[in-house]
Amino acid sequence: METRAYFVIGDLAVNILVGALVGGLMALMFGPAWNMFAAMIVGMALGMLVSVPLAFVASGLFGAMEVMLPVMTTGMLAGMAVPMVASMAAHTFGDGALMGGVCGLAVFVATYVANAFIKRKASEWTS
Repeated sequence: METRAYFVIGDLAVNILVGALVGGLMALMFGPAWNMFAAMIVGMALGMLVSVPLAFVASGLFGAMEVMLPVMTTGMLAGMAVPMVASMAAHTFGDGALMGGVCGLAVFVATYVANAFIKRKASEWTS
């Protein structure tokens, strides 16, 4: 993963943006009439579909590998979490966007922490 500020801030912004967009759309699409399990499965697929074009656009600016993995994971996570919550009670676009943005932040942090751990272990394994 890239460590220069431009790339890190860009990756963070793209993840939060994609999470907010996917979360907001999922909050509008799913409601209490949906079964929670069905909403999770359909939302995951839709979240990944929504995140693909945004990931391709952002990958040209911030690096393909640095953007594609976390953004696709963010789309999948927000696409699963928001419909599950929305199947219990109706939510607004803003509620879903907030929850999706938090999912994007969580995926960004998890990705960078996992990368640091793997890099540290890789140096032990290869030396």
